[in-house]
Amino acid sequence: MNFGDFLDNNSCSGGGGARIDIPFTNSITNNTMPAGAISQPRFLSQSLSSKPMFTSPGLSLALQTSMEGQGEMARMVENNEMSNVGGRRSRDEEHESRSGSGDMDGASGDDQDAADKPPRKKRYHRHTPQQIQELESLFKECPHPDEKQRLELSKRLCLETRQVKFWFQNRRTQMKTQLERHENSILRQENDKLRAENMSIREAMRNPICTNCGGPAVIGEISLEEQHIRIENARLKDELDRVCALAGKFLGRPIPSMGMPNSSLELGVGGGNGFPALIPSDFSVGMASPLPKAAAGTMSVNPMERSMYLELALSAMDELVKMAQSDEPLWVRGLDGGREILNQEEYLRASSPCIGMKPNGFVTEASRESGMVIINSLALVETLMDSNKWAEMFPCLIARTSTTDVISSGMGGTRNGALQLMNAALQVLSPLVPVREVNFLRFCKQHAEGVWAVVDVSVDTIREAAHGGGGAAFPNCRRLPSGCLVQDMPNGYSKVTWVEHIEYDESVVHQLYRPLVGSGMGFGAQRWVATLQRQCECLAILMSSTVPPRDHSAAITAGGRRSMLKLAQRMTNNFCAGVCASSVHKWNKLRTENVDEDVQVMTRKSIDDPGEPPGIVLSAATSVWLPVSPQRLFDFLRDERLRSEWDILSNGGPMQEMAHIAKGQDHGNCVSLLRASAVNSNQSSMLILQETCIDSAGSLVVYAPVDIPAMHVVMNGGDSAYVALLPSGFAIVPDGPGSSGSDGNGGAGQRVGGSLLTVAFQILVNSLPTAKLTVESVETVNNLISCTVQKIKAALHCES
Repeated sequence: MNFGDFLDNNSCSGGGGARIDIPFTNSITNNTMPAGAISQPRFLSQSLSSKPMFTSPGLSLALQTSMEGQGEMARMVENNEMSNVGGRRSRDEEHESRSGSGDMDGASGDDQDAADKPPRKKRYHRHTPQQIQELESLFKECPHPDEKQRLELSKRLCLETRQVKFWFQNRRTQMKTQLERHENSILRQENDKLRAENMSIREAMRNPICTNCGGPAVIGEISLEEQHIRIENARLKDELDRVCALAGKFLGRPIPSMGMPNSSLELGVGGGNGFPALIPSDFSVGMASPLPKAAAGTMSVNPMERSMYLELALSAMDELVKMAQSDEPLWVRGLDGGREILNQEEYLRASSPCIGMKPNGFVTEASRESGMVIINSLALVETLMDSNKWAEMFPCLIARTSTTDVISSGMGGTRNGALQLMNAALQVLSPLVPVREVNFLRFCKQHAEGVWAVVDVSVDTIREAAHGGGGAAFPNCRRLPSGCLVQDMPNGYSKVTWVEHIEYDESVVHQLYRPLVGSGMGFGAQRWVATLQRQCECLAILMSSTVPPRDHSAAITAGGRRSMLKLAQRMTNNFCAGVCASSVHKWNKLRTENVDEDVQVMTRKSIDDPGEPPGIVLSAATSVWLPVSPQRLFDFLRDERLRSEWDILSNGGPMQEMAHIAKGQDHGNCVSLLRASAVNSNQSSMLILQETCIDSAGSLVVYAPVDIPAMHVVMNGGDSAYVALLPSGFAIVPDGPGSSGSDGNGGAGQRVGGSLLTVAFQILVNSLPTAKLTVESVETVNNLISCTVQKIKAALHCES
């Protein structure tokens, strides 16, 4: 079952100060060093006596020592390398002073006697990589080694002292050149910035701005049109101040309003659409950019809508917290003493409708429920803010859902302040209750440590006003501020207080289900909390290393248990889709004269789906009332020993439970593998995969015949996605408030408990997807439903 998703830094040393390490490529060894990058002793001695070498004040101080060392070196070279009477150095020795990565052999005093001979070509000795590495290492620690250090290094590297000295001289010169280039680049950038600032100041001087209204300054009298523009400007500033105050309330701290265009409000947010930016810059940090891919057919959100959504979210959050924490007189106990009822007069007096007045013909449904859930607040909030995880947590309640737009993904890497547009189809598992399509805003806020709130509120009214649309903005329902408060408790539990507040068109609901829906037991808080408790309990058991004592799956591996549970989840989801025609499959409703009006018949083509047999699939579902309690009806339908009384797949005999995987503390929450007994030797036995679920809001029995070899693969941990199945089953709910007694015989003053039973079948009527659906096939599945209902009534001794 899927319920969500479970430097070493080289420090500087020596020199007594900070060091700048610039990557250095020893190009001297490759004889590719530019001539200007190599220092010349004769040039250095001249520069010391004339003018400073470094024109940058910042670099002169840092490299002053380098100059002194170079001057000393130049004088030593001039004193020791004089070749003739004029005291001038030979061309070969000057060339030697410029080579740092390799040096000439020779260069002794005997060479002075050959001054009158043509100079011979000097041979260069390149430094080895090990020598260069040692030199570089010492240079990083001490760019100006003394004579003792140079002597020690020359002995260690088998070099002459003069070679070491020249290498350090050239290396310092190269470092100086690189630093000067870097500084020149920075100075050029600063120059460009100053030039751009100068141009903008000149432009501003040519076009003066009025300090009062922010518009262009006009000399002389102002026209009537300009007066209107200034009035409109002032109005927009007031609107901006209001939005800033609203955003400050959202962020929990004041946000300054925009006095000039360079205010703290980002003008770029929402720019280009003709709307002013209405979102503070620090709030936009949580904005999702770019926005995630929205569902097909959804409308984009413009900046004006965003500000309206922000205000609506804050109002809805305040209302939800008030409704969740207030007791009487806002909430009063019903006549049965158990269910809470919203006092509409008190609600209207204490609250102003945040989405407008209730439409004509609509009725109000309000409910509140609290319970302990084995999940922490952060995990639950993450589940609610993710549309996929939300649908997985409430599979029987949510037919389909998607996130339309993410206005804010939260602040500080959390879901605090997350704001998003969503749409969903909410369902009761019956063809007699239409699916509720809602477009709503979901807002999450952390109120304290371990205390979160998530609120939903319909946005159809805002969207119609913003887009100027006509027609019905809410076809059959709209959601007033609804959601939950979550507070962390010890041992990993959370206290969840759920509030559901909906206005809907009651005329579209069948008379049989109006008491259930009107009491809030169909779409209300009780069902949300009960489903959440059951799903979280199941998840906790599956994550536990211990196997429950009722779990008869010792022969199944851990991977096999997961594969069976995944297959059962897909089976249940397909069953719910066949009852309410959700978006899991594309169903086409049929209208036939020979089918009862309360029976919904749909068809679809199954093509290239590895999880279903190919062909024409027919789905039929209906709902009936039975004068028995929901618990008794559930126990009867899930008992494999009594299956022959209503199931034609049982071959007229009892079934045997081959495997049992517990999914909760209640024995009714499980996945089973049943085997039907063969009537004769010519008939092969059949396997049936069955999942049963029960909680305080209702129960479910879903089953499907499965192929025996395929189930062997699944039980050994194989992929269950390729197991073809078509589910059928039952959905059971009480028929209204006070009807969940243990049996059908109520005592004095207690209403007799009844049940609403939904029966649904999915059948492969033809294995060819191109075949035409016949009337006989529709009548066959209609007769199957009628026969099954009659058998159940007869077995429970119910009146026909």
